[in-house]
Amino acid sequence: MFLVGLSGGIASGKSTVVLILRKLGCAVIDADVLARQVVQQGTTAYNKIVYHFGKEVLLDNGELDREKLGSIIFSDPEKRGLLNSITHPPIRKAMLRQILWYFFLGYRYVILDIPLLFESRNLIHYMKHTILVYCDPQTQTERLSQRNGLSREDAMKRLASQLPIDSKVPLADLVINNSGDRDSTRQQVLQLHARLEASLSYLPVRVAAVTMTTGIVACMWIILRRFWL
Repeated sequence: MFLVGLSGGIASGKSTVVLILRKLGCAVIDADVLARQVVQQGTTAYNKIVYHFGKEVLLDNGELDREKLGSIIFSDPEKRGLLNSITHPPIRKAMLRQILWYFFLGYRYVILDIPLLFESRNLIHYMKHTILVYCDPQTQTERLSQRNGLSREDAMKRLASQLPIDSKVPLADLVINNSGDRDSTRQQVLQLHARLEASLSYLPVRVAAVTMTTGIVACMWIILRRFWL
């Protein structure tokens, strides 16, 4: 099995690409979903966030106010780094558990939907391929402004919390251009899917796993014959 890192920018259309991939039967792990799970009430990450950011980042029901927390970290790189240091370790552990699960189910590859893949850099080394969902900066700003009801200034401030999307292009192995209509994007995703399905990059890990399993079974059989049979 091999790993494929999928990323983009805010409002670049990554969710649209993920939806198409899921419909094609691909195994997709969404880092944003895991990020919400690891900060649920009572978790270690939740308690650390409340300790460092205060109860003002909580809703009346005790859950995290994601909008309030987002407004804090988008305007303060130091606090953004603090939040990342709290949430990233449990997210990676949860991600690893899901990867192993898909491996045991026999999937050839797993797509990791990681919004900050190119910002964090360290996860790139584990990916066989990296994919960027791209749209031009002007379209990206307009989409974010319309989607979240933000002024152009606020939208640009949020975009500034990530690497400029144009600077991510040379970092990616493959680029899906989502600046146009949905049909164009779908055709690009279909081509990507065909390429991944045809890849034999999954074989080394699968063969190693089979060899290891065979060795363990053989050892157990020898032990059983020697001591019990």
